[in-house]
Amino acid sequence: MKFIFGLGNIGKEYDLTRHNIGFMALDHFAESQGVDFTPTKLFASAAKLMVDGEVVWLVKPTTYMNDSGKSVRAFLDFYGGDVSDILILNDDLDSDFGKIRFRVKGSAGGHNGLKSIIAHVNGQNFLRLKFGIAHPEHTHEAVIKYVLGKFSKDDLKTWEEVFDKTDDALMDWIKGADAATLSNRYNG
Repeated sequence: MKFIFGLGNIGKEYDLTRHNIGFMALDHFAESQGVDFTPTKLFASAAKLMVDGEVVWLVKPTTYMNDSGKSVRAFLDFYGGDVSDILILNDDLDSDFGKIRFRVKGSAGGHNGLKSIIAHVNGQNFLRLKFGIAHPEHTHEAVIKYVLGKFSKDDLKTWEEVFDKTDDALMDWIKGADAATLSNRYNG
């Protein structure tokens, strides 16, 4: 069993914002696979996908970004999974706009969703697929306003192309590609 968690904030006011890129990427993948999200008791909406006889849960936590780890922990506890079975999709201020990058471990880098997951799984060793949204001015207020800001129409066109590539990357991970292979194939 595998789990792909797309990070974001629930609510219409957060639709199409930079911080919700994890939700957006996971929505695109779910649509390409013909599965729909439904509410769960595990602090998330989820879609169940079968790939070569393996169950893959596509999960969008409904706890808001800053408590994403609560849903990750709930799914791992309920289904008996391990951190090696998870892939986290999140925005990344430190990568160029439109770039994707796999990363196996590391700190949260100031990302509150990752901080929450690290706290709930008691470690940093889990695979992430980071979506570059670039970085605004370096003041705290500017960063908050930027990540909660909406993408432009041109930005969304770029993301559609990136999400097509992401769909392939997610399927490669589901089918067993390791982090080094994924990084070589998709990073940048």
